[in-house]
Amino acid sequence: MAEQDNSIFKLFGFELKRASDRVKEDPKLKSIVAPTDEDGAGYITASGSHYGQYVDMDGAQAKDNQQLIIKYRGVSHHPEVDAAIEDIVNESIVGSEGVSCEINLDKVDAKDNIKKQMTEEFNNIYSMMKFSELGHDIFRSFYVDGRVVFHLVVNESNMKAGIQEIRPIDAAKIRKVKEVKYKKDPATGAKVVDRVNEFYLFQEKAGMNQGVRLSPDSVSYTTSGLLDPSKKQVVSYLHKALKPINQLRMMEDSLVIYRLARAPERRIFYIDVGNMPRNKSEAYMKDIMTRYRNKLVYNASTGELKDDRKHMSMLEDFWLPRREGGRGTEITTLPGGENLGQIDDIIYFQKRLYRSLNVPINRLEQEAQFSLGRATEISRDEVKFQKFIDRLRKRFSTVFTNILRKQLILKGVITEQDWEMWKSDVYVDYQRDNHFTELKDAELLRERLTTLDQVSNYVGEYFSREWVMKNVMMFSEEDISQMKDEVEKENAKGGDEQDEEV
Repeated sequence: MAEQDNSIFKLFGFELKRASDRVKEDPKLKSIVAPTDEDGAGYITASGSHYGQYVDMDGAQAKDNQQLIIKYRGVSHHPEVDAAIEDIVNESIVGSEGVSCEINLDKVDAKDNIKKQMTEEFNNIYSMMKFSELGHDIFRSFYVDGRVVFHLVVNESNMKAGIQEIRPIDAAKIRKVKEVKYKKDPATGAKVVDRVNEFYLFQEKAGMNQGVRLSPDSVSYTTSGLLDPSKKQVVSYLHKALKPINQLRMMEDSLVIYRLARAPERRIFYIDVGNMPRNKSEAYMKDIMTRYRNKLVYNASTGELKDDRKHMSMLEDFWLPRREGGRGTEITTLPGGENLGQIDDIIYFQKRLYRSLNVPINRLEQEAQFSLGRATEISRDEVKFQKFIDRLRKRFSTVFTNILRKQLILKGVITEQDWEMWKSDVYVDYQRDNHFTELKDAELLRERLTTLDQVSNYVGEYFSREWVMKNVMMFSEEDISQMKDEVEKENAKGGDEQDEEV
């Protein structure tokens, strides 16, 4: 599928103004390698004055991405993994009261009317995504798949109206591709990067001979930021749990099979065949076996037992012929297995799985109890878990900021240069779990007050009041100034009230 220069090639979807400037390499910055980022996009090379490459429609990368995502989704349905994912999602998206997240523009150096418009557009995007109802599902897809993709629908005859609809795209059906065009450096003769063109390739099925090219501006593509060792493929946060979960599954299935095989008592049938010829004795034995034995087969996929006489089973009894001169027909019993209650290996692999999911073990263990109101329950594992949640939220925030940028530029609220200047100061504030926050803050305050009580006798002799406020109470300069003003006002007010009483 040879294509002409991308300047005359029309992609599906809209493009913002100066989009070509963003993919054109600066002539002053020469390099022989294409720029790298953490989107896991596959590179294809173009040569000459025209693009003569073929897009790898049914390439290994597309199949690998799809298979990997399907594998992640299968793992997410395992009970232990599902419990961990639900804990992570519930901590990240707290939407029991009001909105789950809001935009923070306090550090943006812009006029108030522009800030107001930016806030309004953020709320519009929040509403178009139906995030109040679907926020839990969107974040779960982001965590499990390692990416979340949306198609931004606009009215091309009225671009200034902005984004009209935000539609989710199955992450297994789309991938990002970068076309790299090289040119020969006249001074050195080396091939240097001239242009990098980006687009998205949408396919209903991996391996199809056709796909739809989508312009980069019409797609919102947010990844986990995690890459495989080759730096060519985006992976999910569940990637490191694949091996532990497979090991745990095998151990659980083998444990069930072992217990079913060793737990029951098996019998040994000694059948007296007398002086029967060999053929008749064998037929006689088979007739007896078919008449009296049970064939129990364990199905590992469903966890069921069924009677199946067509297959050999580990639970069958033993049938042995006995010739004339023996003790005749006899039935004896073999005892069942002992020490079947040992599950230390299962517990070991469960803990390995919990560690790979970054969730505190006491949250996933059924024996663990959680009760609100005691500060001692805020452990170091919980603090680490909250930091992990904050990293996830920060990464997920690009879902909103990417769409917000395109919406503001389309409507003419800001320019591309304005966004590049302000983007580092645009934050998304998420609603917090009030119970955990209150417990943590209460414990920190209690510890600081205990330390303050211990050093209070030395204030003025070894420590200054300001040093204590900074290093014991952990006040900032702004907090110290505010506290001093408020204390002075309260003291003055208290003195005036005493004068009035006198």
